[in-house]
Amino acid sequence: MRGTVLYGPRDIRSEDRPEPRITERTDAILRLSASCICGSDLWPYRGIAEVREPTPMGHEYCGVVEEVGKEVKNVRPGQFVVGSFASSDNTCVICRDGYQSSCVHREFMTAAQASLLRVPLADGTLVATSDTPSKELIPSLLATSDVLGTGWFAADAANVKPGSTAVVVGDGAVGLLAVLSAKQMGAERIIAMSRNESRQKLAREFGATDIVTERGDEGIARIKELTKGIGADSVLECVGTQESMTQAIRSTRPGGYVSYVGVPHGVELDGAGLFFAHVHLHGGPAPVRRYLPNLINLVLDGKINPGKVFDLTLPLDQVAEGYRAMDERRAIKTLLQT
Repeated sequence: MRGTVLYGPRDIRSEDRPEPRITERTDAILRLSASCICGSDLWPYRGIAEVREPTPMGHEYCGVVEEVGKEVKNVRPGQFVVGSFASSDNTCVICRDGYQSSCVHREFMTAAQASLLRVPLADGTLVATSDTPSKELIPSLLATSDVLGTGWFAADAANVKPGSTAVVVGDGAVGLLAVLSAKQMGAERIIAMSRNESRQKLAREFGATDIVTERGDEGIARIKELTKGIGADSVLECVGTQESMTQAIRSTRPGGYVSYVGVPHGVELDGAGLFFAHVHLHGGPAPVRRYLPNLINLVLDGKINPGKVFDLTLPLDQVAEGYRAMDERRAIKTLLQT
């Protein structure tokens, strides 16, 4: 089969790889309908996260079950399924509390930028649809696997409520879908921080009421100006840098909520500043599995169309161009036809 492998900074290749096999009784093998490139994949691609050996890439996926292990009960061959970027048994105490991405048996998914994928803990990780979805719905269902689930967690963790004011820091796919999620949760005012015209347009389509182009102190001042000097009720940090985290905390009103879902790189918090900010902080790897059934239903019912974040579609063997396009911000998110 074809699969994507990262060899080093900006050295990404599509090559022949062994087909995955059932190795545990709880495994499933999927034939993927589509995969994609995640913004978090750019960290190792750029060399910011070290790659010490050739590494299979990809953690977002949906497709049809081809084979299951002997202990798998909840999914069967022929079903269309969506899974999270982190496997989970969905039965441990942490899973039952809704944090499946920290399951005691968790494995982070890799190797999904391929035509076939082995999914561990299939019963707790995969969610099947009642029927095989149309081709047009595949991008939106694929988005639920990570970026929509992560954007939804950002809104949930930031306590977005009907009538509230939310700020989204970051205009990548997660940030844009955090805007969509905040809208679905009833935020009255949604301020998207973006300098990119095409991303601003999509943010408005998803529900943003205001756009702020400033950054740093100027960006914080602009948020305060828009919120009568108080700050926002909820701020959703969807980048993972020191600047974005500082901006998020300082843009939040006392008693407000900050969520952080961007994979952090070089982020340090000022203890005294955080103490006197008087804000709630909550985030981490999104428990996508918690939200999957609801998000899949929203897509299938035509209530949301998160697949619009895919603005570049390429065959799997052109994956290197997909990485380049996202790295250079020529594309928001690349869908890979497997």
